Amino acid sequence: MKQTLCAICAVLLPSICLAGARHFTFIYEAPTSPPGSFEIENYATTRFTNGFTEAVFRNELEIGITEHFQASIYFANWNYTRRGADRGFHYDTASIEVIHNLTNPVTDPIGISLYQEISGGRRAIESETKLIAQKNFGPLILAYNLTLEAEWEDESLRDHNGEIQQAFGASYELSPRVSVGAEMLHEVLLPAWHGSEAENNFFIGPNVSYRGNRWFATVTALAQTTHTEGEADYQVRVIFGVSL
Repeated sequence: MKQTLCAICAVLLPSICLAGARHFTFIYEAPTSPPGSFEIENYATTRFTNGFTEAVFRNELEIGITEHFQASIYFANWNYTRRGADRGFHYDTASIEVIHNLTNPVTDPIGISLYQEISGGRRAIESETKLIAQKNFGPLILAYNLTLEAEWEDESLRDHNGEIQQAFGASYELSPRVSVGAEMLHEVLLPAWHGSEAENNFFIGPNVSYRGNRWFATVTALAQTTHTEGEADYQVRVIFGVSL
């Protein structure tokens, strides 16, 4: 009996430790964190337009609430920029995020989750709503996100803009610890929600993820294919997570 329990633990413990690992950085996956779990995730996104332009950072505490529900607190969303008068470090907002998982990407025909994030800061409020879809075919993971963003800025929050975003990714697990894949990102920017002024941006690039016993690191490099003026030509995002 003791040998059987040891064998079960040997199989289950690695999967528990790796439960919160991310295969993508611009795409969310459908499964939620186990109840009672805590994880710290740190994001760093570097953007290049004719050289280095800015770096954006997010610091998140992720908490598993139930088998199908998790919540997160982003204590600080901040950035460093080299653009004109805005050069330097700037605090942006803090955020609260919740994800509710509806179906499982392994046992159900498709895994579905709903996501909501609210951010607030000095003269800024932002809402981000996502539909998350995922399907696992053994070591192959396919994921899709449909996102609607709305933001209000300025002294009286009169400046309001929107964005519709689609993201698709594929990741293949070469081993229990290493996966490689690609991500595609399509953005439709809607200044003042005017469809006539919409801008379309498309990014694509590879990713790689490594999962340790209680930590993971995932990196994605995207290149813009639409050549939109004012948008990043390249962007690299790294997420480093640690289970507490």
